[in-house]
Amino acid sequence: MIDSQLPSDYSRSSALQTVLFGTQAEQLHGPWRELFSSAPFAFQEGLTHRERTELSYQRLHLVNETVPDVRALVTDAASLTALHEWAGAADAGMATIASIHFNLFLGSLLDHDHEDRDLTPYLRMERLGTFLCTEQAHGNDAAQLETTATFDRASGGFVLDTPSDGARKFMPNTSSVGGAKDALVAARLIVDGEDRGVFLFLTPLSDKSGQHLPGVEVRDLPQTGSAPVDHCTTAFHSVPLPFTAMLQGEHGRLHPDGRFVSSLGNSRKRFLHSIGRVTMGKLCMSAYSLGVTRHALGIAVRHAHNRQTAGMTKGQRVPLMSHRSHHAPLLDALASTYAATLLHRSVVRQWSRSTEADREDCERLIAVAKGWITWRARTVMTECRERCGAQGLALANGITFQLAANEGTITAEGDNLVIWTKAAGEMLLGGLTPKPANETLPEGRSLRDPQHLQDLLADVERIWHERARTRLRTKGARSPLDRWNATVTSALKLVDAHAHRLAADALLSASAQAASADARSLLVDLHGLFALREVAAHSGDLLAQGRLTADQVLDLPDVIESVVTDLAPHALEMVEAFSVPHELLDRHPILHPDGSSSLASALP
Repeated sequence: MIDSQLPSDYSRSSALQTVLFGTQAEQLHGPWRELFSSAPFAFQEGLTHRERTELSYQRLHLVNETVPDVRALVTDAASLTALHEWAGAADAGMATIASIHFNLFLGSLLDHDHEDRDLTPYLRMERLGTFLCTEQAHGNDAAQLETTATFDRASGGFVLDTPSDGARKFMPNTSSVGGAKDALVAARLIVDGEDRGVFLFLTPLSDKSGQHLPGVEVRDLPQTGSAPVDHCTTAFHSVPLPFTAMLQGEHGRLHPDGRFVSSLGNSRKRFLHSIGRVTMGKLCMSAYSLGVTRHALGIAVRHAHNRQTAGMTKGQRVPLMSHRSHHAPLLDALASTYAATLLHRSVVRQWSRSTEADREDCERLIAVAKGWITWRARTVMTECRERCGAQGLALANGITFQLAANEGTITAEGDNLVIWTKAAGEMLLGGLTPKPANETLPEGRSLRDPQHLQDLLADVERIWHERARTRLRTKGARSPLDRWNATVTSALKLVDAHAHRLAADALLSASAQAASADARSLLVDLHGLFALREVAAHSGDLLAQGRLTADQVLDLPDVIESVVTDLAPHALEMVEAFSVPHELLDRHPILHPDGSSSLASALP
């Protein structure tokens, strides 16, 4: 749509909203916006940990009732991530158990053979599903899990066992809270004494009253500072399972006579295929972080416009947003959040279209994006909390609770540092071919030129790639670990530079799709601020490599200031595009200095 075709009431904010959420926003996001801004999801003050956990399970049932086709939700990446984008701001605990039930549990069931399995109890949420992979002694080295499922020729089924305390399943939501639960348990398939690798086994945990079944031992874990969830350790003592309990597929199939066949040559590949839903989980965790980040920014920017403070002359009162010291960090946060949202959109599209041929590259991209987005969320939400002062600490104001819960996304579905380290190694060994340097000399190129900024971000990526490759090839290392230790710091800088370039590219590409010239201009300025901060952080390397001139390095602070000046008047429009329901915002006391919020009036 060109500008002359736009309706007269079409605003910059509307155009930005379409860029952020797409043309299918009402179908994908609309139902969740409406549900999570409704009264049953309003924040409740003063609940105990158990009460808050019970409430999360009650709300999860409301979520399930809203879904017209649970199978379609679980199997569509755009739909499932849209749920996560809105769930966290309403109830972090509910968002966590929703992710476990819909993605890890139901998703895994649907991804394996299930022709003869009745999924109705899970689709209707008559029984809740959980996912037991990590063990007390095996987290990021999950391929070394100890739990066993031994094929029992006498019964034709399996016997599930926890052989040591270190093999207790760690942190799943397996308590009696929430009613009847079943689990997918990652365990070693043992056939006639031979280890066939780790597979998933559908295991009943509790009855309708929440009472655990014989052989299932559950211990509550100490309360965490993250989402309020019933975290436990779980052990199994000679629990009998039917033959149908094993989730099978081409990656591994056991015949009733004990014959095992697999299309994959080694047990590690079979394990990774079995827990393949963890990759989708990375997209879900990123989506959760994006949702709570946009929510926090919406609060912080509105508060900055509402809250009056001293000006520069006697008796003058101005909004907090008038001060550069206050609005510059928020504008940086906005630029990061727009870039992160659009990076996520790009990655979801690529995952949805991926084939077996490019699946490995796409999985690495998802891991890179997950680490970058969830870490950025922490940085942005921390800034928002500080810009809201003491009021930012109140749980009812929608930032602190979600900031703490975001720590879970940084660890869940692959600890960020671990998955980035794996990605770094792959990128150095052929998984990344850096863009060649632009042959145009930097003299005369403007630091407000978006393409020049993209070229500079590519230069940063290439510099760290070359630096890491050089260190990897350095001779004299006493062991492979010493060689990698000498490389990994530069390699992780490469991953970060790669993520920055991709995020900036997603933001710049989206700007070209904006429906109005004003919206395009704002997006280009957001891209400029985002890219310039990264260029400034690496200006020494860029100068040394001849990619920036000395004059350009000296000009960087002034150019950044000019972009901040251009963006500052439009901050409210940019957060309005986040489409956070006003019914939800109205419940935050911080946005009602006169104490008129619906929540404030309900408090004693």
